[in-house]
Amino acid sequence: MPALNTATLATFASHPSSVSLPRYRRDAVHVGVVHLGLGAFHRAHQAMVFDRLLQDGNPRWGVLGVAMRSTELADALKLQDGLYAVQVASAEGLHWQVVGSLCDTCVAAREPGKVVAALAAPATRWVTLTVTEKGYGPALAELLVQGLAARRAAGLDGLTVASCDNLSDNGSKLQRLCLDVAAQQDTALAGWIASRCAFPNSMVDRIVPAATARQRTDAALAFGLDDAGALATEAFWEWVMEDRFADPSDAAVMRAVGVNVVEDVKPFEEAKLRMLNGSHTAMALLGAVQGWPTVADGVARPDVRQFVHGLMTQMVMPHLQRPDLPAYRDALLARFANPALQHKVHQIATDSSLKIPLRWLPTLNDNLQAGQGAEPLAFAAAIWMRYLLAEDEQDRGYAISDPQAEALQTLARAHRGDAQGTVQALLGVASIWGEALLHEERWTRRVTHWLARIQAVGAGAALVEVNALALH
Repeated sequence: MPALNTATLATFASHPSSVSLPRYRRDAVHVGVVHLGLGAFHRAHQAMVFDRLLQDGNPRWGVLGVAMRSTELADALKLQDGLYAVQVASAEGLHWQVVGSLCDTCVAAREPGKVVAALAAPATRWVTLTVTEKGYGPALAELLVQGLAARRAAGLDGLTVASCDNLSDNGSKLQRLCLDVAAQQDTALAGWIASRCAFPNSMVDRIVPAATARQRTDAALAFGLDDAGALATEAFWEWVMEDRFADPSDAAVMRAVGVNVVEDVKPFEEAKLRMLNGSHTAMALLGAVQGWPTVADGVARPDVRQFVHGLMTQMVMPHLQRPDLPAYRDALLARFANPALQHKVHQIATDSSLKIPLRWLPTLNDNLQAGQGAEPLAFAAAIWMRYLLAEDEQDRGYAISDPQAEALQTLARAHRGDAQGTVQALLGVASIWGEALLHEERWTRRVTHWLARIQAVGAGAALVEVNALALH
């Protein structure tokens, strides 16, 4: 089967309503965006927003997709002229869109000079990033600063540097990191970055499961072409950006294609981290322990849906400021239930030791400081401890992908069957839970209770007890 590329796509004879193709001349598109972190999420989110701008006749928004280390995807997409197809699942059914905004790809570890040159190119206007919070280190900042220094030396304008990672105050944190690195090299450079470049905080949201062979097969059936970059996602997407751009006119441009440009991203960011991401992590851990494959399999169970609804309604929402929280909650539950997404629980459970401090702790601390109970999160914490045994309730083993996996599994297994000892050991991991929670008696007592119940009756029966307690 021929591969998807510019030439073969031109031979795609039938254009059913369920397929959208680029309606613009790709040879007229300029690379205006350098994106760091060429993964599935970017290609199903920001790249599709930039594709909308290109569809609207604005050729400045082509993308250079930069993989940070891995070469396989970048090289595969280069052979496809940057083209790939996204299967979008909505209540109305499935729709395919071929995305044309990706003009070129490269790998930062292999071609750092190409990245720096792109950052310093006159046509470049933005940098976007989806490298995850694990990637915000000196090496990333040095790469950005090197490119910005070249721009300054060439007498060019600054850039909008838009972090799109699940990290609170992501733009502000990236700016501080870059300014610290720049100041060590040249205080004038740091001043130029501070005054001429913009680092807006942003919140992005779209459920994008990891790409599998199924998407490649489905794309082949839809197009008769082999697409190594095929993806699946949901119809919903959201991008909330702080109104802070190197070119202020970009605010109106982004609003025109559905981006929500606001003065303060924080209320949207907090709601997403605590409601969507926090619930996702809890469901993923529960699903891994109980042995269901996807989030949709879990939400289809009334007890799981009731638990997630209660977690968001009783514990999370009272401490948030996002508009229309009940509607946002109901939309999340509908999105979780979308069976077409096949969002694997083990994918979502990845890096839980990094996610729990961001997704659970703010809600937990708010509730404890207000003197309120924390039963749903106490149960979730107990499920995380059971998850660390790396075997489900049918005695099937699974791998744990986490930077602290070995140490955490050692602790969990050393105290296996001892709920109190397990809780004391695992809540004592300060990098996850902080210093204070181990000494919060109400919290440790409830986590211990739920871990003991999970050990005694199983996660499903314990979940019924949690839900019953929430009703009283």
